[in-house]
Amino acid sequence: MRFATYTPHDRPHRTHVAVVEPDGTLRPLPGVGSLGELLVGGGGLSALLDAGAAALGVPPGPHVSQVRLLPPLRPTSVRDFVTFEEHVEGVRRAVDGVSGVPEQWYAAPTFYFTNPHAVFGPHDDIPVPPGTAALDFELEVAAVIGREGSDLTAEQAREHIVGYTVFNDWSARDLQSAEMRVGLGPCKGKDTATTLGPYLVTADELEPYRDGDGFLRLALTAEINGHVVGRDLLSNMSWTFEEMVTYASRGTRVVPGDVLGSGTCGNGGCLAELWGRRGEQSPPPLQPGDTVTLTVEGIGSVTNTVVPGPDPVPLPTGRRRSRERP
Repeated sequence: MRFATYTPHDRPHRTHVAVVEPDGTLRPLPGVGSLGELLVGGGGLSALLDAGAAALGVPPGPHVSQVRLLPPLRPTSVRDFVTFEEHVEGVRRAVDGVSGVPEQWYAAPTFYFTNPHAVFGPHDDIPVPPGTAALDFELEVAAVIGREGSDLTAEQAREHIVGYTVFNDWSARDLQSAEMRVGLGPCKGKDTATTLGPYLVTADELEPYRDGDGFLRLALTAEINGHVVGRDLLSNMSWTFEEMVTYASRGTRVVPGDVLGSGTCGNGGCLAELWGRRGEQSPPPLQPGDTVTLTVEGIGSVTNTVVPGPDPVPLPTGRRRSRERP
């Protein structure tokens, strides 16, 4: 089952949640304004499917082409992992000028927290982050948590994943490269925009794609202005989503509405990987007017156009102190 969140063009302040039928017809869920309302009860996949089944009995709403699709949900938190070796290799070469994958990377599925307040819909315009000259896209898939849990095993974690959506982790590579030298992780390089959409596809619908090792074998495609720049398989991840949930819940908890990104796929899942492989910025960084389309088999496509962003607000550099003491 697929769920969409949308606003009518003639009533942009009214938000609806609907089941998406195969032909694109929307079946609104009566009285439900957000997927978060459905997930917060902690009923997981079964509760979501029950709500969807009830919506199929109401009169049909508009077609998806007649509305503005919003992000399927507003995340409670966003953890973005890095689970593709090929991506690590390419980006390290582009950003740091070094080759290979750090041995520590294989020890656990590393992630960072990104901004849940900067989530954009599947067809929204994306502003250039202030101060960047190296805007990049990143093709990912995200799992959505539907039940609270802590210290979960991988087997338990599967029951906590309610569905999946396409995830574009927009990245200001020059800002990211500079701030990573401090040793804390990305901040403003990843702070301006994350695309989620077009739908939340429930976990049961993607089970036919699961391979013998527990990975979802979904084809991934990235295009810029209609030209394919990347292709990969989601099953090339080094950890399953269930294993990612296990690590995310270690010593803490995951809650309904949490979003866990797979990390960027390889073979052109972002420009920085291609830059590292080719030794030059080819294709060039994204500019206003460029349109990026990311497609994930079984889930759908998001298409966003880059637009000019604001100039950075002036900020002084840090003061170099004498370190006097009383």
